Amino acid sequence: MKASAGGYARANDLSHAMELLASSDGSGRVLAGGQSLIAAMNMRLSTGDMLVDISRLSELSGVTEEADTLRIGALTKHVEIGADPLIRAHAPLLAEAVTCIAHAAIRNRGTIGGALAHADPAAEFPACMLALDAIIHIQGSNGERSVAAEDFFEDLFETSLEEDEILTAITVPKAEAGERQVLQEIARRSGDYALVGLCLVARSTGHWVSLLSVGSTPVLAHNAMTLLDQGDVDGAVVALRAEIDPPSDTQASAGYRRHIAGILLRRAVAQAKGEIA
Repeated sequence: MKASAGGYARANDLSHAMELLASSDGSGRVLAGGQSLIAAMNMRLSTGDMLVDISRLSELSGVTEEADTLRIGALTKHVEIGADPLIRAHAPLLAEAVTCIAHAAIRNRGTIGGALAHADPAAEFPACMLALDAIIHIQGSNGERSVAAEDFFEDLFETSLEEDEILTAITVPKAEAGERQVLQEIARRSGDYALVGLCLVARSTGHWVSLLSVGSTPVLAHNAMTLLDQGDVDGAVVALRAEIDPPSDTQASAGYRRHIAGILLRRAVAQAKGEIA
């Protein structure tokens, strides 16, 4: 099956992209790496869209250091995230996530901004953003705004992005001395979406735990985080299993996902403590 598009235009810069979106009467779709959008269009899950191609806007690419944070351009490709020395030094969770994302062809084309805007609850980057307490930067016809990652993901494949807005960048705090960032997930085979995945960030100020593939959005496990802060790992596992509501499907039952989530939390804590590799 072939994609059905209502038109195509390549943006020369961010201002031009905003103009193209504004003139599309709500049918504009931002095309970055295209790894999610084009697949959806090929299956006719998205038809008649006006594609606004921002893939050549160099100002939206790359990683820069800003005091206590890293700013990641929305068009930075997965493979670039995995190789970037600033990411590996200050946000290693993102570099680890890249090793779990699909296959090389996807990683070479897909962009971090596209992954976040697509908001697949089984994808690694959205869950990473919750665990890192990231800020999502957005440009629209009314100017710029910033949204906490926890407020950005609203429902299945839905975010707080408006029709005339573009995700331009993400900022994440730099890892402090001694901070541990861990990603644990289980999948049927390499390259598949995880049946369950868990991100753990252990800071001096507290723990951040997020999960993927356990709901319609990535989930921040507040109750488990509170108990980890108190040093109660067993209690955190019980709380985690209670506060998620995973789906049952052809890949795994809800009960299995809930059980595995607790196991992954134990593994992540042990890894953060250096008890396992």
